[in-house]
Order: sequence, then structure tokens, then C-alpha cells
Amino acid sequence: MGKYAEKALELHAKGYNCAQAVACAFSDQVDMDEDQLFKVMEGFGAGMGGMHGTCGAISGAVAIVGLMNSKGNSQVKSKVDTYQTSKKIVSGFEEKNGASICGELKGIQTKKVLRSCDGCIQDAAELLENILGV
Repeated sequence: MGKYAEKALELHAKGYNCAQAVACAFSDQVDMDEDQLFKVMEGFGAGMGGMHGTCGAISGAVAIVGLMNSKGNSQVKSKVDTYQTSKKIVSGFEEKNGASICGELKGIQTKKVLRSCDGCIQDAAELLENILGV
């Protein structure tokens, strides 16, 4: 397991939600401190607060991609690069876990849990580590 995945799991154990844990673990890679990332990512936990949205761990990873890739304007190339990298994270996560929606991962309808929160955090952080080469 990589150092960012380990840090993300440590943060989750301290009470950070899945999105906060992943994004804050990578705070040294972006131009935003951990406190700001914590606040920005708060609403993305628990599948955007209701388990019906995208897994928070994925949201945290995608947020880091945007912070790293964006040129800070409406440049199309920047968006295309960010979207392609985001798609790699989501598709890699879905390939490994069979879903990217929090409620599906937690088995809300099926009663079959596909992945624990810690597992989702580890997977999203490791995918991001691999893509970024950190």
C-alpha cells in the first residue's frame, strides 16, 4: 500500500469522511491546505450525503485531479485532460469493485456489501497514486 493510501486510512480513522480522507491525504500535491480541502470535501461524504451519489473516496480523488490539472480558466485542453484522468479513476474503481455509487457499494438495496469504506478509500487513493506516479 502506498503512503497516500496509508495516510488516507489514518485520516478516516480520525473521523474524516471518505472524500475528506482521500483529498486531504494528497494535500501536499495541490495548492490548497488540508483545512481548506477538509471543508470543501465535507458534503461529498456518504455518496454526497445520502448514499445515492458517487462514492466519496472517488470524489476526493477526482477533486485532487482537478486541482492538479486545471489551468484556472476555461481552457478546453485543461478540461479534457482532467476529464480523461477522472474517467480513469472512476473506471478503474468500478472495474475493481463493481460499482461507483455509495449505496450500491454498501449494499443498501441488495444487502450485499461490495466494499467497505476503508476499502473504497484505499482503492481510490491507490488509483490516484498510480495515475499521478507519486
